[in-house]
Amino acid sequence: MSCVPRRRDPPLRPRRSRTPCPPLQRRTHPPWPREQARRSVSLLETRHSHGLDQFCASLEERPGLSILDLAGASQATVSFLTNYGHRLYTNDLIHQLDVCFSEGDFYENQANPLMVSKFLENALSFPEKNFDAALVWDTLQFLSVPLLNTFVERLHRVLRPGGCMLAFFHAEERVDTIPTYSYRISDHHTIGMVARGRRRPAQFFNNRSLERLFQDFESIKFFLARDHFREVIVRR
Repeated sequence: MSCVPRRRDPPLRPRRSRTPCPPLQRRTHPPWPREQARRSVSLLETRHSHGLDQFCASLEERPGLSILDLAGASQATVSFLTNYGHRLYTNDLIHQLDVCFSEGDFYENQANPLMVSKFLENALSFPEKNFDAALVWDTLQFLSVPLLNTFVERLHRVLRPGGCMLAFFHAEERVDTIPTYSYRISDHHTIGMVARGRRRPAQFFNNRSLERLFQDFESIKFFLARDHFREVIVRR
């Protein structure tokens, strides 16, 4: 009889005690300093706009309109208008003003024929009757005469008959500078505004001076808010 050696089990190793994992915590703040997040949120202001409500109502009459936005490209505005089937063309008019006239005296340069020609070529070089509507916002306040009149004439030329235009003017005349904004459409009657600093306007406008400015247009309608912010709807 053969003897089979008895198999010995390996010695048991002592078990290591496991430290329980802490429960997962959901991040309740963005991955940047809270103060920075607070500042980025505060940059965006909103305002209720009767003028925008009227402007949007005119766009619902038919789809496929061509719209000019002089506040520059904004994803919010692009999404809002293209959802209705409209085409949007953008140009940042404040930026174009700075590019053409900022070296030296800003308003004196607007009387320089070469600078004016360059500005008009960069800012509003479109065929006649190319747009059904235009978002001009507050840009006309920073154009001095006669450039202002020339620019409004060009707006009249590039708009189709019946086209609608929305413009803003600060009505408070007892200030040296006024705030400027980058505008975007949030909904039919809400505008998002991102501050772009303060500027000295070329002039202040009342209802009579605006009627003279847009005398070649078919109609003009005013909305004056409590904060001395005048909204104007102009029809070609």
